[in-house]
Amino acid sequence: MLKWGKWIIACVLLLSLFPAIPKTYANTDAVIVEVDSLHIRSGPGLTYAVTGSLKNGDRVEVLATDGDWLKIQNGWIASWLTSADNRTSGTAKTVVSQVNQLNIRSAPSVGSAVLGRMDAGDEATMTGENGEWASISYAGITGWVHTDYISQSESPVVATTSKEQVSSASTFTVGVDALNVRKKADLSSKRIGLIHRGESYAIQEVDGNWVRIAFGTKQQGWVYSFHGVLSSTSQQATDKPKNGNVTILTDGTNIREQATTSSQIVARADAGERFPIIQDHGDWYEITLASGRSAFVANWVVSTDETPVTTEPVMKEKKARVPGTLKGLTIVIDPGHGGNDRGTTGARGTDEKNITLLTSERLASKLKAAGADVVMTRETDTYIPLRKRVAVSHHANADAFVSVHYDANPDTSVTGFTTYYTHPRQRKLAEAVNDGLASSVNLRDRGAQPGDFLVLRENRQNAILIELGFLSNAVEERAVTTDMFREQASHGIYQGLLNYFNEED
Repeated sequence: MLKWGKWIIACVLLLSLFPAIPKTYANTDAVIVEVDSLHIRSGPGLTYAVTGSLKNGDRVEVLATDGDWLKIQNGWIASWLTSADNRTSGTAKTVVSQVNQLNIRSAPSVGSAVLGRMDAGDEATMTGENGEWASISYAGITGWVHTDYISQSESPVVATTSKEQVSSASTFTVGVDALNVRKKADLSSKRIGLIHRGESYAIQEVDGNWVRIAFGTKQQGWVYSFHGVLSSTSQQATDKPKNGNVTILTDGTNIREQATTSSQIVARADAGERFPIIQDHGDWYEITLASGRSAFVANWVVSTDETPVTTEPVMKEKKARVPGTLKGLTIVIDPGHGGNDRGTTGARGTDEKNITLLTSERLASKLKAAGADVVMTRETDTYIPLRKRVAVSHHANADAFVSVHYDANPDTSVTGFTTYYTHPRQRKLAEAVNDGLASSVNLRDRGAQPGDFLVLRENRQNAILIELGFLSNAVEERAVTTDMFREQASHGIYQGLLNYFNEED
């Protein structure tokens, strides 16, 4: 027995010298690299030699595992620097942007670099997830987008769909929130329209995974068939019906032949003109002109019966300002973000869109009490396109446009308030308001600075954008989300505006 016992001990010691046999995965399992550079090592551990590297977004098949390490064709990689590839389950997830100018970032953080942008209806392949962020591949860019601003649809991995399979289909019904209509059957082709979930269109032709549909007024274009349902049910192809009228916000507004800014201009309209709405085409309204002809106008340069813009006509005669007050002045307050655009989210969970509205309401009350005519770009939790905010400023013939925001930075130690301007003519207003804030709030003064913001750059009126502290700093977030701070900040902005117009007289 003693001899056999020695043999057993010897075998155990011998086996301990060799690594455990890794569990073998099915050869269809794969992962996506989530860091800029991932080392490939000769064995399952950090002490093994580096034999190569992978880059962010690379997809590799997993052959086996050993603890937290994955064996791939030419070595081993750390599993915690990868995410599961959705395509390995037999389906590929496609994401569709629900907003214009959706930032694609280098990392799952609002403070990371912007690599590119997607517009509403743009489609990308989803390669992984990290909390509220999705990693995507779009137009040659691999990066991250926030899941609040995208919708997902699962698409079969099969490469094509034969014409015979869908030859009996006569109707295409949209299955995602927003879907691009393209000029050709190619994802890189020019967008010529945008259609929405639940809308149905007559099928004109099928080419592989693409369907040519009739939409709008005598328009045809191509959509990706995986983002909808093909049926033989005969339904009238139509965009979203829309009743009521549009009111033009700015003199010289372009009315176009098609729903795109590159289309031919067929007419121009001035502020206050109204036109009946035929249909809603995403960012455009199809309207009826006085001649009876149909045409298109962008939704960011009009108001509708449902969402009227409460401003006086542009051509109103300006009243002389009463010294020491704001009487006779029109001031547009722009609460940043809103609706599906939450803005930044603070370290303690504060959504920027909510406190910009609360602060703006407090500011509006003070300005009205001082005699100003106040126009709000939004009064509820709704999404307002940036260009429409600018159009409100133009239509109101604003003496000042004040956009209210709260800031964020990947460096959580950064604090303070900043007042931005874009054009030199806006600098004096920015400096006056910043000085007013400095005398009222107990935050670090970062000064008046130049900044490239659309609501300032495209604004013909005197316009500024204020960042009232950093929500990314937990201590500052706690301070700036109180009623006391909103009272102090709104008083500081009011005082700065009053000082500016007193000096201008």
